[in-house]
Amino acid sequence: MAVTLRALQTVVPPTILIQEQVRDIFAAQPGLSRLAQRLVSTSFNVSGIDTRHTVIAELTLHDDSAEPQFFDAKQQLLLVPSTRVRNELYITEATKLFVEAGRLALAACPDIRPEDITHVVTVSCTGFYAPGPDYMLVRELGLKASTQRYHLGFMGCYASMPALRTAKQFVEADPNAVVLVVSAELCSLHLRTSSDPDTIIASSLFSDGAAAGIVSARAPLPGEKALGLDLFETVITPVGEGDMAWKIGDEGFEMILSTYVPHIIDEHIEGALAPLFARDASISGQLNVPVQADAASAVGTTPVAPVRTAVLTLAQPAVLSSVIEHWAIHPGGRSILDKTEAKLGLRADQLIPSRETLRTNGNMSSATILFVMKAILDGPASIDGERVCAMAFGPGLTVESGLMTVIEG
Repeated sequence: MAVTLRALQTVVPPTILIQEQVRDIFAAQPGLSRLAQRLVSTSFNVSGIDTRHTVIAELTLHDDSAEPQFFDAKQQLLLVPSTRVRNELYITEATKLFVEAGRLALAACPDIRPEDITHVVTVSCTGFYAPGPDYMLVRELGLKASTQRYHLGFMGCYASMPALRTAKQFVEADPNAVVLVVSAELCSLHLRTSSDPDTIIASSLFSDGAAAGIVSARAPLPGEKALGLDLFETVITPVGEGDMAWKIGDEGFEMILSTYVPHIIDEHIEGALAPLFARDASISGQLNVPVQADAASAVGTTPVAPVRTAVLTLAQPAVLSSVIEHWAIHPGGRSILDKTEAKLGLRADQLIPSRETLRTNGNMSSATILFVMKAILDGPASIDGERVCAMAFGPGLTVESGLMTVIEG
């Protein structure tokens, strides 16, 4: 039984952030050290981003609100709202994006009616409320009151991958299951001015967006492209626990995103992919993939749980680019994509969906990988039967990967 992801749809809020303009605003904030001012310019300039989107209307940079909460346009000052203020805006605006993305996904599947949905899986790490977005989708989209609801919260940028894996497991358990998966992230709510390098890097990358799709055993309609969900794998790298983290502070959520993350990915990306490839006979037969047994590891003197480790040896530099045609890599930043392309020997054109998503939308945390998958499906280069490898990275450092197949109806 093939389990497919259909009707991938994406939504972004209307306020557009021009990267150069935002850079100048952040660099001009009072209290920044000279080193921080230079780091702001460098981080924004090398981000690979032209535009981002935000739910904060004040960040049009010309908003004349009488009582601004996030940005005082008259004084060109970034303000410091409390976590409560930020989360109140999240409740209002995230709900809109969740519902719009879900509605678009249903509209793109004419053979699936709202009452056919059996499960809802929502994903977000940028706010909290209850009844939450899973409840709002049932109510606003007219789903059955008995629809089973699940929310994956506060996992970070990789969370849409376990959401798809969970949906696949529901369908495998019940072939009649139809699962609506929706991710919405409002990262811009937590951007702030600071001389801290991690905060500056986060401010240069993160943005808002939502994406949705429908997972079921139903085949795509004639002329429709979908993704067959073949395999998923999770790997925790032996280092990096403190290099990517997401905590709640009094003035919003605080991102830790060190400059060492691309180096961790560069060092461990092959090992993270090895367990995934070893489970697919058609791929492992073309690759030399010796998979080690699970082994315990330690960070410093503190023991941690056993992690899946492996070593992937490439027969030749470009072997992966020929075995797997399409690569949906989470664009956590330009340097992450550069490291991935070089380490895996991928062709430049195979990273275009990821780089273009980053360039036009920035890093929308968990929603971003779904944007990249949609770009692959919508592109003329994707052909029935071709394989797709998807990867997303997040706190831990956690690497979530998946193998998929392009299916044309």
